[in-house]
Amino acid sequence: MATQTTASCTGSTLLQPISEIINLPLDQVNFVACQLFALLMAVWFRLYLHPSKTSPFVRHVVATLLGFYLALFCFGWYSLHFLVQSGLSYGVMIFAGLEHMHKYCFIVTLGYLILCQITRVYVFDYGMYSADFTGPMMVITQKITSLAFEIHDGKTCIEVSLRCVCLCVRMPSLLEYLSYNCNFMGILAGPTCSYNDYMAFIEGTCYQPRHQENANGKENGKCKQSEPSPKDDVISKLCTCAISLAIYLSLCKLIPVERCIDEDFSSSTPLYLQVIYLYLAMLALRPKYYFVWTLADAINNAAGFGFNGYNKDGSPRWDLISNLRILDIEFATSFKLFLDNWNIQTALWLKRVCYERCPINPTAATFLLSAMWHGVYPGYYLTFVTGIGMTMAARAVRHNIRPYFLVSDTYKCIYDVITWASTQVAISYTVVPFVLLAVGPSLKFYSSWYFCLHLLCLVVVLALPVKSRRRQAKEQQDGLQDAQTDHSNSTDNNCNQKDKAT
Repeated sequence: MATQTTASCTGSTLLQPISEIINLPLDQVNFVACQLFALLMAVWFRLYLHPSKTSPFVRHVVATLLGFYLALFCFGWYSLHFLVQSGLSYGVMIFAGLEHMHKYCFIVTLGYLILCQITRVYVFDYGMYSADFTGPMMVITQKITSLAFEIHDGKTCIEVSLRCVCLCVRMPSLLEYLSYNCNFMGILAGPTCSYNDYMAFIEGTCYQPRHQENANGKENGKCKQSEPSPKDDVISKLCTCAISLAIYLSLCKLIPVERCIDEDFSSSTPLYLQVIYLYLAMLALRPKYYFVWTLADAINNAAGFGFNGYNKDGSPRWDLISNLRILDIEFATSFKLFLDNWNIQTALWLKRVCYERCPINPTAATFLLSAMWHGVYPGYYLTFVTGIGMTMAARAVRHNIRPYFLVSDTYKCIYDVITWASTQVAISYTVVPFVLLAVGPSLKFYSSWYFCLHLLCLVVVLALPVKSRRRQAKEQQDGLQDAQTDHSNSTDNNCNQKDKAT
């Protein structure tokens, strides 16, 4: 067993004895150890390389070198792909024209990621579902393409519904670029962030604008006098990590998803118990992601990155780059609410680079891009294609049926309970192929359910048509313009009548 674990890891074997003792794959042990080391380095980075004591150049160099070290420890020579991907994209940014630079950069960066994913899955180890070198490349892909679009939008002033603070008006230096992509705080698990936000953190200007923006009382005034401390938020997030890890290790082997496709289980278990089991199996898997993303958020906060202004009571907010909201996920009452609170930074990236720019069926395009970004396992595509139908059906139900339940608080409560249960079942049903990965087991699961939710979504979409959000927004805008025109004409008529009377 030890030999197999070692062979599946391309990084350091220093922690092999610990891997054997706790019976976990070495690559996962390396990942957690590197993240804990990054947490300690983050505290040191904030205290001893503070912007008031150190130049941005030194902070960039240290953050980048530490990031490369962690990458080498975890992935060995495979971490060179991070440099190759970043280097190719940087060359595109320099030599391509501004008009099409973001498109070429998107194609090159995503194409290189997909090439590496194909190689890893179909050449080296199909089904390896643990820490692998394409994971960090997925985050780097988001950062590179986000930066390319920010530069393009910032210099060409394209009218898109992006925050103005996300626009970048200058090309970063090579050091700044590598620091943004490969810093030790986000090299292993992200999350993605805006280039401007990262530069503000490095230069020490990430606090002042938000002080002025949120100062509305004595408590906020006091906050302006001293830099907010992330200590409480970091401790809180580390506690969340510990609880999530304990739950995951306790439940993941007790409630395996694979049991859902077991023929004996399907034939001998009543349908309602199969639904409950499916929900519990997916519920047991989510703490793994809660652990990874919350720990990554805590590392960034410990370094001083992630400040997002103040709450009304004057307490600092450290959720600028948070990747999830656990309670909002578990109690989501719609498919959209679940997705909006899950992997938040990826959802924002998909919105900026695809949804807001795609002229034809942006919902389907966004889901397909998400599938391509995640990898080349067929299960990913089955999940995201199913997600398209789920999203459209949920939108139709909300648009056509929800208004009838808003007549009283009691009806609204009943609606929320029903939609919560429906959302949890729909999410669990949708993501089974994402976990099973292969086509055969995924279709076996869906066929054991007779593709019932697929058919239900089709019926709902056909029976309850709903206008696209872009069309609704256009009609609202046209209506507003018509109202303004009518008001202007009415004002002109009144003025003319007064002139005639005079």
